[in-house]
Amino acid sequence: SAESAAELAGQTAHTLVIAPQFLNESDVTLYSLPPTVLRWQGNEWMGGGLSTGPNPLSSYAALDEIVARVSDRKQFPDVKQIVIFGHSGGGQVVQRYALLAKDQPALKANGIRLRYVVANPSSYAYFNEQRPVAFDHAQCPGFNRWKYGLADMPVYAGGQTPLQVESAYVKREVIYLLGQQDVDPEHPALDKSCAAEAQGAYRLMRGKLYFGYLLRRHPEGVNQRLVEVPGVGHDGDGMLTSAEGQKALFDQ
Repeated sequence: SAESAAELAGQTAHTLVIAPQFLNESDVTLYSLPPTVLRWQGNEWMGGGLSTGPNPLSSYAALDEIVARVSDRKQFPDVKQIVIFGHSGGGQVVQRYALLAKDQPALKANGIRLRYVVANPSSYAYFNEQRPVAFDHAQCPGFNRWKYGLADMPVYAGGQTPLQVESAYVKREVIYLLGQQDVDPEHPALDKSCAAEAQGAYRLMRGKLYFGYLLRRHPEGVNQRLVEVPGVGHDGDGMLTSAEGQKALFDQ
């Protein structure tokens, strides 16, 4: 889908598409992969968890390494911008990574623009215990734990406080790309846990409520914007190849 998007934008000759593949223990067994390949328990990689082998590394640290490699002028002398895009579960990864990502001095030193595009995730990480939808706290004890909130953040967070995380996050360039038709409260891949339901009934609502929450907390403004994609539901290819998706990905 990303390659199709680059082709559609006429950017194939100027764009490097990198698709990280995070594997879990069952993948390693199924495909008889060598012990040197990083692997995670279940979906722990999505929240920045540590790999189970061959040594403990956060999945977000792996993303850091990709960004560091691409922003190295000795290896990629002409890079102007890096866009980290994720749809659905990938959108959840990108939003959480944008929250906790380590600052990389090479980006600023080399004048490289870094943008996060978060498309149609099932949920977001909130900064405090406020939620847009009323719910029974007693029946939902994990509603503010990572990945829905900032309690019990992963080791990768390095002891940052919620205030430090939020202060860094709102300065980062983030586009929330939401399909206007992603409105099915019974979508089979929608997170229906009580922690997610407290954020809204379906993905479009959850994204709009989260962005509204951000703006209320930061009336001075944030370096972020919400873009709705008309006529597209929960469809990664449709999001990437839409006019709005093209602009989010390739706008200089």
